[in-house]
Amino acid sequence: MKLLQYRLTLTIFILIVMLAACSNNDSKKTASTEPAAVQIKATAVSYNLDTLTMNGYVAYDSVTDKKRPVVLIVPEWWGLNEYAKSRAEQLAALGYLAMAVDLYGNGQQADNPELAGKLATPFYQQPAMAKARFDAALAKVKTMAVADTNQIAAIGYCFGGAQVLNMARLGSPLKGVVSFHGNLVGVPTNKSLLTAAVLVCHGESDLFVPATEVAMFKKQMDSIGAHYTFKSYAGATHAFTNPAATDMGKKFSIPIAYNAAADSSSWMDMKQFLTSIFK
Repeated sequence: MKLLQYRLTLTIFILIVMLAACSNNDSKKTASTEPAAVQIKATAVSYNLDTLTMNGYVAYDSVTDKKRPVVLIVPEWWGLNEYAKSRAEQLAALGYLAMAVDLYGNGQQADNPELAGKLATPFYQQPAMAKARFDAALAKVKTMAVADTNQIAAIGYCFGGAQVLNMARLGSPLKGVVSFHGNLVGVPTNKSLLTAAVLVCHGESDLFVPATEVAMFKKQMDSIGAHYTFKSYAGATHAFTNPAATDMGKKFSIPIAYNAAADSSSWMDMKQFLTSIFK
């Protein structure tokens, strides 16, 4: 009887040891198969259009060398500043090859509305010039080994939002564009040219983009059966995604302000949009 109990105890002990070993092995397997941490590689890149040099900013996850979708970023009218660069890095962390575009050229930036207006106005007046500079950035990013040249989108903020909508209307080969608090009415809509999907992220309290402009935009898009989504965020003003907007608004007495809730919601909407177009 004692011998039987001893054997039973020994058997249970062996089973416990074996189960512990299996559990240990499973833990090791799980640990070894976990994805490597994201390592963002960010660098300045120069590209040319005739005699003009433009200084963009590229970011991507360097852990893998696989090709990934491309997202171009057209900044606010302040130019390619640290805010635009931070958005490129955020997109890189999501698995995209992101490039912030130097649309003004020579890395020009503005630190006040008067200069920003002078830099931005010609691009509204001369859409063909804007497209030529955008296309130069597009050509540059396509040369990168990690770029999936068949999967390209563009996003833009304020001035940049208006510009990416125009790029889509002018027939740029993009899967989609996202406008954050940008002006909505630009070059005429053309069914044969506007093939990109469109997402508009709009602040309901944006005094720079009034309800009449929103209505006109929707009417134009509906008239050609364009594929677009219009998202509106309660209480959000112009520049609602930029954490520096509130201080800038106070400094220059302009109706812009950061809205954390709208920033978070619009970023989520953008992520879902990009996932839907990059299939």
